[in-house]
Amino acid sequence: MNSSIAGMLALTAALSLLPIFAVVATSFAKISIVLLIVRNAIGVQQTPPNQLVYGIALLLTYLVMEPVFYSVFNTLSSEAHKINQASDLPPILLRASQPIRAFMDRFSLPENRQAVADALQTVRAGTGGTAPSTSDFGVLTAAFLISELTRAFELGFILYLPFLVVDFVVSAILVALGMQMMSPTVISTPLKLLVFVTAHGWSRLLEGLLLSYGVKT
Repeated sequence: MNSSIAGMLALTAALSLLPIFAVVATSFAKISIVLLIVRNAIGVQQTPPNQLVYGIALLLTYLVMEPVFYSVFNTLSSEAHKINQASDLPPILLRASQPIRAFMDRFSLPENRQAVADALQTVRAGTGGTAPSTSDFGVLTAAFLISELTRAFELGFILYLPFLVVDFVVSAILVALGMQMMSPTVISTPLKLLVFVTAHGWSRLLEGLLLSYGVKT
């Protein structure tokens, strides 16, 4: 009975780390950052609200990660009965993490994996520990997060440019008309909203975010 309780406590502790992995080891970070950048580019700071933006990011993350989550759940559910003590948990988690490891390996850049491994090797020099490998879970997670942040800001830059052009054009027209006292955002914000809606911006944006995980980088 005591060993079963210890196993359940160990499993509960592992599950408590899931929110952290949901941010750093899934597509959530990139999707949420891109959505927030687009919202700021349009100029409507609180529309849609943060709760809705993160809700959309969670939904898209689930759609992207569903096969991975399904594989992890099947492994955990099929081997949960084997957890009798805390020492039984690490090998089960290692097997369950393989789909996540494969996903992060697929979408992390090789140069980022090598850079993280080299940095760790420098940090650990002289400690007597084993040299880090690019396939280590920690190295893979850090490299994946760096790669996702890089792609998020690359996409954000590309998506920001058209809205920036609208701001420049509106500002130039107002100056040419001698209306410097009028704030350009009064005209540019509704104009950007009109352009975004007319171009089916939301559907194209969400579709593009999903498709960005359909090809190997």
